[in-house]
Amino acid sequence: MAGATGAAPSGADESLQRKMSLQRCELCNTEAAKYRCPRCMKYSCSLACVKKHKALYSCNGIREKAAFVSVNEFSNLTLLSDYRFLEDGGRMTDCAARDTISHKPKSNRFVNFLRNRARRCKICLQTLPIGFTKRRENSTFYSNKEQKFYWHLKLIFPQSHAKFTEQRVPDDKPLYDILKTYIDPQECDPVKQQRLKIYTISPQSDIQILMKLENRPHNSVRYQELDANKSLLDNLKGKVVIEYPTLHVVLRKFTTDMVILGQNVNKEINKSNEDMIKENSSSEEGEIHDSS
Repeated sequence: MAGATGAAPSGADESLQRKMSLQRCELCNTEAAKYRCPRCMKYSCSLACVKKHKALYSCNGIREKAAFVSVNEFSNLTLLSDYRFLEDGGRMTDCAARDTISHKPKSNRFVNFLRNRARRCKICLQTLPIGFTKRRENSTFYSNKEQKFYWHLKLIFPQSHAKFTEQRVPDDKPLYDILKTYIDPQECDPVKQQRLKIYTISPQSDIQILMKLENRPHNSVRYQELDANKSLLDNLKGKVVIEYPTLHVVLRKFTTDMVILGQNVNKEINKSNEDMIKENSSSEEGEIHDSS
């Protein structure tokens, strides 16, 4: 008896192949079907037809686990699929129950303390809900002993496609001193100098420090210019800060596509923000004293 050269296909596979061979491709309608989409159950014959059917029917090709199945079509495979679906749901519920971040109280006394101190400095500090990236990153704190903020600061250099983060930046530090280690060739780290070469070779007068106006529509982005000779606190007065300040360091010749508000408009916006700070002062509550 001659030995078999390969494993014989099972009865289920033969039945499926026989059923597929009786179907025509629903896209080209010329070739015999070889594939069937798990989601929309369309027959196709090749990769080109599979891609065409996904584009034509907006189908992602992923089986819908919660799709309706009639009693006549219900099988052991459907039962197994439902069982696994319930297991996945139970696993996700268990993970959510173990997540300590989602169970933290919504009112945070430390956050209220920071907002109250910022309001006294004429800064409208707004915070995000627990779980947001900026909320997790923020390391800003206020020192009662020194009576000043130590800010978490993000610096964006769009012309070099670079972003840097500074921590524990005192609010009385001038902006130029903060940027000196990035744009001053004498003070700059060699690695940063190479990455920010376009900034280090440019004169200081060509560099602008901008801050985006918050709480505006996405299609109406506006920036305010900051004074590099003033302290971080003086520049933040009358402005809205969400979690921590983000400064955009740009070159003047590349700001043609950025809408930068004039000084008169800046003063009006700062006054409007100060009025908003006063209105919100009554809604703020709870102060704590840090241990410093």
